[in-house]
Amino acid sequence: MTACEIDRSERLHGLDGLRGAALLLGVVLHAAMSFFPTQIWIVGDDQRSAWASGLFFVIHLFRMTTFFLIAGLFAHMMLARRGTWPFVKNRMVRIAAPLAVFWGAVLAAIVAVLIWNASLQGLTAADAPPTPTYDWTNVPLTHLWFLWVLMLFYAALLMLRAPFALLDRDGGWSRSVDRLTAGLIGPWGAFLLGAPLAVALWLQPDWIAFFGVPTPDAGLVPNTPALVGFGLAFGFGALLDRRRDLLGRMQAWAPANLGLAVGAGAAALMLAGGPDLHLAPMTDPATKAMTAAAFGVATYASAFATVGLALRFWSRRSAVRRYLADASYWIYIVHLPLVMAAQVLVQDWSLPWWAKLALVVVAVSGLSLASYELLIRHTFMGRWLNRRRIPWKQSAPVAPLPAEQLANPSPLVHATSYPRDPS
Repeated sequence: MTACEIDRSERLHGLDGLRGAALLLGVVLHAAMSFFPTQIWIVGDDQRSAWASGLFFVIHLFRMTTFFLIAGLFAHMMLARRGTWPFVKNRMVRIAAPLAVFWGAVLAAIVAVLIWNASLQGLTAADAPPTPTYDWTNVPLTHLWFLWVLMLFYAALLMLRAPFALLDRDGGWSRSVDRLTAGLIGPWGAFLLGAPLAVALWLQPDWIAFFGVPTPDAGLVPNTPALVGFGLAFGFGALLDRRRDLLGRMQAWAPANLGLAVGAGAAALMLAGGPDLHLAPMTDPATKAMTAAAFGVATYASAFATVGLALRFWSRRSAVRRYLADASYWIYIVHLPLVMAAQVLVQDWSLPWWAKLALVVVAVSGLSLASYELLIRHTFMGRWLNRRRIPWKQSAPVAPLPAEQLANPSPLVHATSYPRDPS
């Protein structure tokens, strides 16, 4: 089957579920940070463990790279099907508007938890650090940074589309790009894509290796490793949409990529100093180069492995996965202040760290799911964030979905739309 003959009518349930899982794992990742052996998080629990930082390391290694790969695939799908201006309008409503609306409220809630925790510790305003000076290089995007970076990648996709079309009038460029995409499927793809990321990490000043790709959560211009690492994943996802037939090959190579991810990830962790956290930047160029190379390979091998495994084991429709995928956007938006508040509550409890972690994750997830069900899913907010509003007495839309809608997996990477509401 050629790229032009691919049947796109089948919904990609595996990628839908994986996209939701990547967002939901953010709750676990942030909840684990208060239990690190060395305090780096705003809340420091009295129970610490290297296992908590190890859990963080595993999740952080693949989570956002996988997310951006899926986002690139469905962004290209939407752009190809709907055209430029409908694409722009959709992304402004579904991505830019939530960032603009929720960022201030989330930041205010985080500050409120900080003040509460400081008061519990007996600190006063005199103990507070100097107020930083904010400008475009130092904007606290919080955990919503991914929405800003998505908008930058969408803009890049639009800017590259026109010159590509001009150069591809005879189809030669398309055929070359499709062959390049096919050549990246396999364990060697992690080495080829990981090389530019390794160089970016090696050149990054003051790179703390344990955290892999530095999170671009401060400033409107993401750091170079994040642009390279997440940008390559987004771009590969966009190219993969042109060759949807290659998803089967990614599934077949998933065990090999998983083995490579485990080996390279373990090497990266050990070179970075292990889960006990060595937070000093690397100074030896040779050690830094080896560590960056291990992270480059592990990052993409783990993303390829998770995509392949999701396609293999989550390919069938699941009402539970669909519900959680729909809810994951809202849960991720609101979870961080709730996680911090829960960490403050349990920080002095005489329980083992893993029990506290489980309590924080379950409590925050349950509260967030309840708010999604009561405030979002059945209201106009559901139509805004999820592109549909589910009536209270239904668990699914009344009208059957058109064939093209079946291929659309998520509110964050919406490819097609439900029938337009007359209102």
